Amino acid sequence: MVKTYGLTHLAMNVKDLRKSFHFYHSLFGVEEVYSTSDRIEFRTPGAKDVIDLLQGDSQSGTMGGLEHIGFRLIDPRDFEPVVAQVEPAGGRILEQGEFAPGCPYAYVADPDGYVLEIWFEP
Repeated sequence: MVKTYGLTHLAMNVKDLRKSFHFYHSLFGVEEVYSTSDRIEFRTPGAKDVIDLLQGDSQSGTMGGLEHIGFRLIDPRDFEPVVAQVEPAGGRILEQGEFAPGCPYAYVADPDGYVLEIWFEP
């Protein structure tokens, strides 16, 4: 069996690179590591997962067979503030609740319509 570091990055077509980067930076404090006129690559703090935003109108926001992309929070106190940033950052809240007491979740859409799950689980 081949060993890997796990799922390390994903690439998404977006309509507006800067608008999409602003959304992810506002919610998760991502750090830009590389950019060109048609691409912005950033990583998440902590795990350092990489997301590539690629300029591409034709398939922007289409999930194909992918249901959602998950962001698990480290601290439950971050849940309400991050959900409160969704709409000001250009996204939409789709659903919000608790899986169990003390385990909140929210499904949100980014500016292109990609569905994200934000949740806390101890």
